[in-house]
Amino acid sequence: MIAVINYGAGNLPSAVRALRHVGAELEVTDDPAVVLAADAVVLPGVGATADTMRSLTQLGIAQILPQVAASGRPFLGICVGMQVLLTVSEEFGDHACLGVFAGAVRRLPDSAGKIPQIGWNQVRYAPAFADHRLFADIPDGSDFYFVHSYYCAVADPALVAARTEYGLDFPSVILRDNLAAVQFHPEKSGRWGLQLLRNFVQICAQHRSHL
Repeated sequence: MIAVINYGAGNLPSAVRALRHVGAELEVTDDPAVVLAADAVVLPGVGATADTMRSLTQLGIAQILPQVAASGRPFLGICVGMQVLLTVSEEFGDHACLGVFAGAVRRLPDSAGKIPQIGWNQVRYAPAFADHRLFADIPDGSDFYFVHSYYCAVADPALVAARTEYGLDFPSVILRDNLAAVQFHPEKSGRWGLQLLRNFVQICAQHRSHL
């Protein structure tokens, strides 16, 4: 069972629909015990990192997510669900995040033009990750749907599985062991977004089969 964390994120219904469409067996939950017991976890999100961290902390979920991330179970963070995995965010003043990945959440540069970035943009794979299971049957350079004003400046470039250009070349996918995090919204990204979620669900099934 995949636990989809419910902390009031606006994209939760669309993320749940997309995951169910590709065959996910899931439970929408705000219960830390359910998250800890799940075979895999999805952390969706839109909005500000500070609000997200506040909600997750009030639910008691922020306190257990680093443990979940270190457990070896498949984990997918989406948009703000990616950003809160870093050490700190500069959005509305510096504040601590979960610290799963070293790095900072920073504002897109004004040179990017319109901020937030809203719309479709290319996702280009790092050569070392081009054959990763999460990208199976998705051509390099495919377009995904973005809605964000901030990006993840990851300390370790070896974790950056894909990049996107918008004022600067920023990480749009981070991968490490069981952990996957994407800046775009796969649930709003049509064919390729559904394929990415399908790949994640298959990764979850393979993980369960080896337990």
